[in-house]
Parts: sequence; structure tokens; C-alpha cells
Amino acid sequence: MAALQRPEKGVLPRGARKTRVGVVVSDKMQKTVVVAIERRMAHPVYGKMVTRTKRLKAHDEQNAAKAGDTVRIAETRPLSKDKRWRVVEILERAR
Repeated sequence: MAALQRPEKGVLPRGARKTRVGVVVSDKMQKTVVVAIERRMAHPVYGKMVTRTKRLKAHDEQNAAKAGDTVRIAETRPLSKDKRWRVVEILERAR
């Protein structure tokens, strides 16, 4: 039986997935790491630069990332209730 192919008409190309760089703050779960993403923004009233942190759960299939590592994560389909990201590469190991 021939491999099923999608028709070209009506198929939209998938857009570029979002990527973020952050630091692993927890690796206590199996195949999951918690990555802290920091961003700097101006305070809406006072104008002072403030740091905002968001913690995202990311899928790490090989359990390679450890706490303190700097990693690049990419958006993916929902993998669980909280996981919407996956580890693409480890940029820098913790010392």
C-alpha cells in the first residue's frame, strides 16, 4: 500500500516555533526540567528597568540537562498539563 500523502491544496505551512534561552532551575522530575526565562522591561509607570522571570516546564527526553545549565527550548505541542516546551540544546553546562 502506498504511503498516504496530504493534498497540497489547503495545507498551510507551519510557522516558525518560538524559542527561548533560559537556565534550568530544577531537574527533579523524570524527563522534565524547569527553565527560568528572564526578560527585562521598562516599568509601565516609573520607566525603571525591571526583571521579570517566568518558569516553564520543558521536555528533556535524555535527562541530559542539570540544574544550572543554560538551555535553548522550543515550543511544541502540549505534552502534559503544564509542558508545552522541549529542550533543543544545552548551550552551557553548570560549573
